[in-house]
Amino acid sequence: MPGMDEVLAARRAARASRSQSRANVVSVFILIVSFLTGILLTAATQNPGWLVIFVLAGVFFSQSPKIAKQWERAVVLRLGKYTGLRGPGLFWIFPFVETISIYIDQRVITTSFAAEETLTSDTVPVNVDAVLFWMVHDSEKAALEVQDYAQAVSWAAQTGLRDIIGRTSLSDLLRGRERIEAELQALIDSRSNPWGVTVQSVEMRDIVIPTSLQDAMSREAQASREKSARIILGQAEVEIAQLFFEAAKSYENNPTALHLRAMNILYEGLKEKGALMVVPSNVVESMGLGGYLGAAALRQQTMAAANPTPVSPTA
Repeated sequence: MPGMDEVLAARRAARASRSQSRANVVSVFILIVSFLTGILLTAATQNPGWLVIFVLAGVFFSQSPKIAKQWERAVVLRLGKYTGLRGPGLFWIFPFVETISIYIDQRVITTSFAAEETLTSDTVPVNVDAVLFWMVHDSEKAALEVQDYAQAVSWAAQTGLRDIIGRTSLSDLLRGRERIEAELQALIDSRSNPWGVTVQSVEMRDIVIPTSLQDAMSREAQASREKSARIILGQAEVEIAQLFFEAAKSYENNPTALHLRAMNILYEGLKEKGALMVVPSNVVESMGLGGYLGAAALRQQTMAAANPTPVSPTA
């Protein structure tokens, strides 16, 4: 199998060949007009040399017009020496003396990159996927300072991501995405600025950790939630005890209020039909409820004697 360097070289050669052999309607028009003119002169003079001359002239001059799209800048070389940028739109070059080495795309470009099985500072292997948003702000530097600026930006992003992961713990990596993205953007931007490239933003898409570690982190999170719940329950008990303490201080010097509160508690407990309330004897004595309860029992017996339940005759 071919190595990575050979694959990259083949890709660069393919891009360069596409850049130099880009056809346009003006070149085709010149070639057609030259061919038709040669045919007409050949038919008029019966001399086939005119056809050959005009076909060669058409091929020569059809190499002169070039068209760059609105977001592109063409890098022009004259006998291998950089002469400037052309475009957008239609422009002309001297055929076979001047060439277009590359068309620089100045739009925002997205590049996905990843760091696989990279160890964090606490030796946890993680897989991180991210997306880089960048653009060429200086086409001259992108053409002259680096061999393949797109591939260079991709490698710089990947190595920068690995560098930051190696200096960051797993907890910081999971909780501080915004900080890590800003740090990674600054790192890649510092590396790519000499190439005429600026980085607009970096977005981390996914962070994958081992399954065994996910289970351990899930149990840890569950234990943390249970701990928080117990702490909240204890704090509630402390607040309730404090409120009871303040209420007891209020009732300490006001027995009437205490009796009214106790009677209200008895009422709330006995208002349901068929309810049964067990009251300690000391509470009855302190509230003086013995006479009230005896009177209530006597009244219930009197009402039961006045309204006896009829007994149905037996068959």
